[in-house]
This record gives sequence, C-alpha cells and structure tokens, in this order.
Amino acid sequence: MIGADAIIKCLEAEGVETVFGYPGVAICPFYNSILDSNIRTILIRTEQNAAHAASGMARITGRPGVCAVTSGPGATNVITGIATAFADSIPLICITGQVNSELLGSDVFQEADITGAVESFVKYSYLIKNVNDIPRVFKEAFHIANTGRKGPVLIDIPIDIQNAPISKFKYPEEVVLRTYKPTVKGHAVQIKKVIKELERAKRPIICAGGGVLLSDAQGELRSFSERHQIPVVSTMMGIGVMPTKHPLYFGMVGNNGKAYANRAMNESDLLIMVGARVADRAVSQPDLITQGKVLVHIDVDPAEIGKNAGPAIPLVGDAKHIFEDFLKEDFTCDYSQWLAALREYRETMVKKRNPNPAYVDPAAFITRLSEKLEENAVYVADVGQNQIWSCGYHIVKKGNFFTSGGMGTMGYSIPAAMGAKLAAPDRQVIAVCGDGSFQMSMMELATMRQHDIPVKIIVLKNNYLGMVREYQHYTYKDHYSVVDLSGSPDLEKLSSAYGIPFLRLANMEHVDKTLDLFLEKNESMLLECLIDPMDLVK
Repeated sequence: MIGADAIIKCLEAEGVETVFGYPGVAICPFYNSILDSNIRTILIRTEQNAAHAASGMARITGRPGVCAVTSGPGATNVITGIATAFADSIPLICITGQVNSELLGSDVFQEADITGAVESFVKYSYLIKNVNDIPRVFKEAFHIANTGRKGPVLIDIPIDIQNAPISKFKYPEEVVLRTYKPTVKGHAVQIKKVIKELERAKRPIICAGGGVLLSDAQGELRSFSERHQIPVVSTMMGIGVMPTKHPLYFGMVGNNGKAYANRAMNESDLLIMVGARVADRAVSQPDLITQGKVLVHIDVDPAEIGKNAGPAIPLVGDAKHIFEDFLKEDFTCDYSQWLAALREYRETMVKKRNPNPAYVDPAAFITRLSEKLEENAVYVADVGQNQIWSCGYHIVKKGNFFTSGGMGTMGYSIPAAMGAKLAAPDRQVIAVCGDGSFQMSMMELATMRQHDIPVKIIVLKNNYLGMVREYQHYTYKDHYSVVDLSGSPDLEKLSSAYGIPFLRLANMEHVDKTLDLFLEKNESMLLECLIDPMDLVK
C-alpha cells in the first residue's frame, strides 16, 4: 500500500461517497488509487466550484464534503471556495497535491505554498511530510472540520508522499487533540440566567443564525418557541430554521431584511442571538441591540461572543444541546400582547412593489415558484439582486435554503446545487442566479451533463450586475461604471450546446404554464426570466 491508497482507505472509513475535483500531475496518485474504490469522482470544470459543490453536499448530509485538486494553480483556484465555506462555517476536507517534498521552497513548476495561502480561511491545515502520518491526519481533519464551529480543513500532500509505501495502515478509532476541545454543553448557571430573563421579559425574541442549522437544532428551537410562544426572526444564513409561514416566524433581519423583522428585534426587551455572528449584514449597528434590552448570545465559538456586541449573558455551546436543556426547564410567561403587536407589524409593514408589467416581476415569480415546489425542495440562491429577492420572497416549507452569506461569492449556486442534488437525488434542487453570477459557473453545465446531475437553473436576466448597479444608482446618482453585461451569450443556444432543455419567460402572463413545464420532470432545465434592468430590491 502506498500513501495514495491510504488516503482512499481513510475516506472510505469516514463514509465518503463522492469527491469533487480536477486532476493534475501532483494529485494523480490519489486519482489513480480512487479507481479501486467505490467512491464516485466528479470532474468539476474549475477548482473553485469543487469546493462549492462539496459545500452543497455537506449542507445536505451534515458531514464534511470532500474536494481534491492539484498543486499550484489548482490549489490557488480552490481558495475562494474554501473562504466561502469558512465564512459560513461549512465543513470541508480540501485535499491538494503538492510537488516533491525535497523540492518544497525551490519555486519549481506548479509549486505554491497553499497551507500559508489559506491560513486565514481554514480551521486548520496540514502539510504531510511522512506517509505514516496519513491515517492520523485524516482522522483529525474530519473531526476538526465537523465539530465545534464547523469549517474547512486543508490537507496538502506532496506527490512523493502519495507514492511512498506505508509500513502499516491502521485508521484511528478516536481523536486525541490536547489543544482542541470545543465546548458542546452550555453552562448550567448561564442557562438558568436565560430562563430567569425569559420569566421577566415582556417582549422576547429569538434571532436564529446559520449555526442553528449546522447543529441540526431547528427542531429543538422550534419546539421551544412553540411551547412558550416566543417569536423568531433569522439572519440570512438562518433562513429555514422555521417554515416561512409559521405563525411565530417574523422574517429575515438586516439591511435587506423585512422591516417588521428589524422592528421586532429593535423593540424587544430580551434578544436571544443563537448561532449568529452579529455581523454588519444582519445588524448594521451592533451597539443598538444592547440598548434597552438584555442580549443573550449563544454560540459554539467563544470568539464570536462579544466580538461585535457585548452580551449581558454569554452562553457558549452547541445550539442543539442548549435548546435541549432549555426544553427541560419549566417557567411561566405570557407574551400574547407582544405577539399581537408583531402580527400587526407584519400585516401593515409589508413593502409595496410597483413592478414593470412588461417584464417578469422577480418577487412575484419567486413566490409563485415556491408555491409550486415540493415541500422538501432545496433552493440555492446565488449572490446579487437574485439573492435578496430570494431571501425576501422564497417560501421555505420543509426544505432547505442555501446561499453564500458571509463571503457573498458569485457563482456559488450552480455547483452547490449539484452537490446538494448528488446528496439528495430524490429531492427537487433549484439554482437561482442572475446573468452575472450564471456566467461565473456556466461551465458546470458540462459537469451536469457528463455526470447526469438533474439540477434546474433559473437565470434572472437583466443585462446588468444588478446589485452593483443599484448601489451606483443610489450612491452615484445613476453614474454607472463597469456593470453593463452586454456581450452575454444567447442562453437558448448555450443550453442547446450542452443538450439541456430551455425555457424563456418574458413577463408574468404565462408564469404558471412555464413553471409547470419547468418542474414537470426530474431533469436538468434552464429557465431564463427577463427582468426589468432598472428593478430594485429596495
């Protein structure tokens, strides 16, 4: 057995079924050995998307997604995907080939210091210099990636280590890391303090972030909310914690959130932030959320608590364990007046749109699409105006809503949707993007075709980088710079070139018929929706 064989044995021991990647000489031993396993390999068309696809798979399965690329440009290309996963705490194992160990530091062909380059964007990184370390390193990497605050781990493996004979292969049964022991259980004293504040409060609210979904705590949070009739709002990454039409859910907060959701958070006297960073997109002025209210901040990462706003009650731990403990507590409360006020806000503070009837109204279209999707559908939004419309108007039932929140990486939706579809082949998976973000990953239509991955793609086409154009509209008084997407391909011809069925929707007149055709079969399809170039999300 050589090192490359040992890597495959490690992946098999971890239950890995799919690896996304792009080969090159420095990773060839790995890709040669994987032929002797049952692990499926997906040839992605650019390395960044290997990490995005692994991210989509990880978010469905709850286990680390895996990608493997070559050294030099292969490794540097994957950095954006790694940074995207890091910003949203998605567990990944990123394997990179490297030049011969003896040549490291010599600036030889396709050498890049990838462990140094990704230092800011990984939970941990390894450069393997001894073939016998492979089992230990992989056991540790999977453990680190999927415990505590989840995230990507990079393993850099020189080609000579991949080819070196391993004296004895034994995959460790457990991990012993003296300096890595994430807190899972919440402190009992702090939990009692939160319960006491809930007894005192008149206007409590829970603000749920992506950490709730990552810890699979949505069921416990929902049960706690329902038992005590506590209203819930979410950050962008927390969309899906509650069904959109749940009577206790009051929408997404933040710059692009619902006005009534922001008002609810501002007027609360007890704000329980859970699994959220209190970052600028969700809370534009962090100091305000500590004024006139008790702030409870729950997070598995102690570094996040107090970073942007000082909580009255910090509570470190995994959201699932903490809400399980909350559910064991019994207390008396009555928030009926508060809920009545929030329901009135929700009814009276709905933003009025004035769409151009000559085009597709993206808000109404996304709502109509949501109504027609199956209950457990996976909706993957890209970045740009399409993302904000999706956050505001997609109706989550029992499915998932994925997007790139922390990094805001354009081109995320199609590869992430491919990973999600491979993880959940029986579920509808929809990627929604703009014509700008579509062109950042349209090469993956070839991957979908080659590997028979039936993702449905919607392109909201307005011939602009819409979000930047909107910013320039407000900030520079319509002085537009480098946002015109003239020269974009004919999507009907492009779809035909990849053998993918195509539909076009010019306005709302035939929206139901078009969506029925779009969703009729479990096959890849591309739907182009023509959007008013001057439409605004605000």
